[in-house]
Amino acid sequence: MIPYASAAAAEAALGRSMTWAEAAWFRYSARTPDYLLYCHNIAILFVVYTVAPLPLALLELRAPPKLTSPYKLQPRVRLSPAAFLRCYKDTARVLLLTVGALQLVSYPAVKMVGIRTGLPLPSLGETAAQLLVYFLVEDYLGYWIHRLLHTGWGYDKIHHVHHEYAAPIGFAAPYAHWAEVIVLGFPAFAGPAIVPCHMTTFWLWFVIRHIEAIDTHSGFNFPFNPTKLIPFYGGSEYHDYHHYVGRRSQSNFASVFTFCDYIYGTDKGYRYHKASLAKLKDGNGASDAFDTSKQD
Repeated sequence: MIPYASAAAAEAALGRSMTWAEAAWFRYSARTPDYLLYCHNIAILFVVYTVAPLPLALLELRAPPKLTSPYKLQPRVRLSPAAFLRCYKDTARVLLLTVGALQLVSYPAVKMVGIRTGLPLPSLGETAAQLLVYFLVEDYLGYWIHRLLHTGWGYDKIHHVHHEYAAPIGFAAPYAHWAEVIVLGFPAFAGPAIVPCHMTTFWLWFVIRHIEAIDTHSGFNFPFNPTKLIPFYGGSEYHDYHHYVGRRSQSNFASVFTFCDYIYGTDKGYRYHKASLAKLKDGNGASDAFDTSKQD
């Protein structure tokens, strides 16, 4: 809640006129308790999870296979509409019971680390720098947690649920055991805890991170995807290999970038697989990304 009775009072405190974004934020949040602003994350999460994977789901379900197969990483795998719906319903239920519950009780931690709701709003440069830090922190911590989840106990008790989709789809990005959803939430929160931000940046961080997860689980590798311009970005092909190999996978643990796997040597199976596919393509023109025997 912004502690000003009017826009004039807010501008007097700022010592300048509000920008259009600040004026909009003032109108929206001036009389809304900070706790309710924080709980917006629940609604934002469900809107993004429902809307973002939908175009690719419709493309896979409705478009002719001849149109989508060149871009589908595992073209021989075709899920039914019922399978898509089951994935959505099961994941939505887990998100509601885990992330929703955490949102309701974790507000004191948000206040303690210094997430703010007042004016001024952060600049674009500040927001971009903070988001970069959050991605780097989440990627590094998530890498090690993911590796632990591929140990015998971690996989058998928890992580096997996420790997039920050997050919992932966007709706399966957060499809996981409830314990995994909770555990992987900590790396996502670690960045804002280290570098506190404005609530709007906090919202934006979780929106972008969730869209990124949907992208890497999309099952499609489009040549015109703008994420290909991001340095060290793994992308859908990189993570799809991890799902394709499944339980035996000791490759491609990082959630966003590729450098942790490179530094710690956990991309060797993937690089070997890519080299094998390149030789196969040179030999007989094969082009399907994951239609050869599984490598590790």
